Amino acid sequence: MSTDALIEVDRVSFGYDASRRILNDISLRFARGKVTALLGGSGCGKTTLLRLIGGSTVPDVGQVRFDGEVVLGTDKTRMYRLRRRMGMLFQFGALFTDLTVFDNVAFPLREHTDLPESMVRDIVLMKLNAVGLRGAAALRISEVSGGMARRVALARAIALDPELIMYDEPFAGLDLISMGVAAKLIRSLNDLTGATSIVVSHDVPECMAISDHVVLMATGGRIVAQGSPRELMDSTDAEVRQFVRGEPDGPVKFHYAAPPIAQDFGVGGGAA
Repeated sequence: MSTDALIEVDRVSFGYDASRRILNDISLRFARGKVTALLGGSGCGKTTLLRLIGGSTVPDVGQVRFDGEVVLGTDKTRMYRLRRRMGMLFQFGALFTDLTVFDNVAFPLREHTDLPESMVRDIVLMKLNAVGLRGAAALRISEVSGGMARRVALARAIALDPELIMYDEPFAGLDLISMGVAAKLIRSLNDLTGATSIVVSHDVPECMAISDHVVLMATGGRIVAQGSPRELMDSTDAEVRQFVRGEPDGPVKFHYAAPPIAQDFGVGGGAA
């Protein structure tokens, strides 16, 4: 078993159908106790990689290992046990809108443990306090803002004190203040709990500010570069520079691969 990596992705390939590979022979190691950012354009396989780690998707080729144990999404008993050690902040929160803030955070505790309700109450209030929302415990999800809802989802993700916390686009749709608060929470919670964190995002500045290690992925399921935030920001590679600096022109093209436009629209007599 590896001593320095909690998650190991070993030569993994995956596609939702035979014609399109999302991930292509990917190998990665996620260090224990560190924040790793997965950056890249839409469709490059970042969220798919989280699904493979969480076992909701099974690789076509290769293995994903959690603390030395192979993640088998087809083994429900094993996955239930492993997921007890994982926390997930979904891209759009995935909160239960008919429950209160308190009951949303309490849900994993009630689902995965036999703790008395008095202890559930104390844990929930502590987690809400950690994200600054103890005073909002009695509110319904419809009564909180988008930024507050994201923090509720974060409190739920850490309710079981997981060893691994996965964040899928935690900054999407947030204003600058909420984004800064969310980034600070991710970093501080990681440091306080000793958890291993994986952050999937398009937001370069926030990820560079809070991450220990950065992986840049590209369409076609390949890894373009990885290293410290400073190493990627200082990179002279054209593809890396284009992404981290947000340059419109470069190796990464705006248009998805397609036949010539004349062919599709019958320009020049190409279609009847």
